[in-house]
Amino acid sequence: MRRLMIALLGLLLTSAVNAAPQLDKLALPRGFHVAVYADDVPNAREITLGAKGTVFVGSNSAGKVYALSDSKGDGHADKVRVIASGLQLPVGVAFKNGDLYISAVSKILVLRDIENHLDDPPAPQVVYDKFPTETHHGWKFIAFGPDGKLYVPIGAPCNICDKGRDYAKITRMNADGSGLEDVAYGIRNTVGFDWQPGTRQLWFTDNGRDLLGDDMPSDELNKVTRTGEHFGFPYCHQGDTPDPEFGKGKSCKDYTPPVLKLGAHVASLGMRFYEGKQFPSSYKGAIVIAEHGSWNRTKKSGYRVMTVRLDGNKVVSYEPLLDGFEQDEKAWGRPADVQPLPDGSLLVSDDLAGAVYRVTYRNP
Repeated sequence: MRRLMIALLGLLLTSAVNAAPQLDKLALPRGFHVAVYADDVPNAREITLGAKGTVFVGSNSAGKVYALSDSKGDGHADKVRVIASGLQLPVGVAFKNGDLYISAVSKILVLRDIENHLDDPPAPQVVYDKFPTETHHGWKFIAFGPDGKLYVPIGAPCNICDKGRDYAKITRMNADGSGLEDVAYGIRNTVGFDWQPGTRQLWFTDNGRDLLGDDMPSDELNKVTRTGEHFGFPYCHQGDTPDPEFGKGKSCKDYTPPVLKLGAHVASLGMRFYEGKQFPSSYKGAIVIAEHGSWNRTKKSGYRVMTVRLDGNKVVSYEPLLDGFEQDEKAWGRPADVQPLPDGSLLVSDDLAGAVYRVTYRNP
């Protein structure tokens, strides 16, 4: 079964070369618009921003890291550079003090002073190289927290298994790779997280297990309230459903339930809090989530970008911002990450079409 799953995922990844942006099929709320920021970013995944306005994008099977430059300031990247290649699933990118950090399964790499060397990038230096080597959920979304530490998840190396506290967790370390420590447990595979402005609390998406049917269990939006918190995997799913194998003798009440159930198999990936001023005021403080889309559901789910509005820690609404990457059970795009820009617009990466889009708002 595992080989079948890996094969299917491989087909989804390699099909990226055959896809192309089809913006005419996308639906947005009134007043919102979407345009191509760059359409030559194969397998585009996590996005981060440099201090000088460079947009950095990681990839998965492409093995590359890209630097996108909008030198004209017209909302379109006029130059796309490959600044690293030949890396193992370099999905995660994070920028700090002029340096670009990159995840590569078992390693965290860094490109020093990168924005001053975009045309002659330095060789990646190893920051840390002791993470597990398994590639099943081995790709990593990474980000620096308000505490200055680099947060790195370790996904479960399986659909469902119990590997103790060596996997299925979020860790953090100092920027030099020292001081690795665990933050939270029971997290099957988070590929997106951010810190809520004001509270500085860590929120994250988590992908639910497969092979329990079309509608179970749901992906999750979670909030960390204390170090060492446990979110249920592999014993309890979506806060209320014991696993048929690993849940025996366990109680879901012993684990932290999700703040919001996002839907089964939507493949919730990158997420960011929106703090810009371009979108309507109702978006201020909301969470924007890229839903990559199901791969093994009878009827596809996900393939969209969603907005979660909050009142404090309470969810007020959960509704589409960008929808239409899939019609009639055929997908031409798969959102992977979201990243607000300083002008208040929003970038969305699409690893199937190999593109990055820019969502803007004009008062209608």
